Amino acid sequence: MINLVVYQGNVGDTSEMPITLNGQSYYRTAEVYRLIGISRNTLYRWLQRGVLGESERRDRRGWRLFTRDEVDRLKSEAGRIITIVKR
Repeated sequence: MINLVVYQGNVGDTSEMPITLNGQSYYRTAEVYRLIGISRNTLYRWLQRGVLGESERRDRRGWRLFTRDEVDRLKSEAGRIITIVKR
């Protein structure tokens, strides 16, 4: 079975270029942290803390792939406000 990879977007446009595998769109790590507006280190820290849970997808090169739902969950995390109570 051959998996078809379709690149969407214009050449040179790095704003958002998901790939499609078996009918599902995926984003790579660099695309995700740019879309969300956080640093790469922040994204990796959140992933280590389990913000998205335990499951993950990787392409055959070992690059992490994120679904649109995961990107939206990370955006929500980036916009979350926490309250710190000082004593």
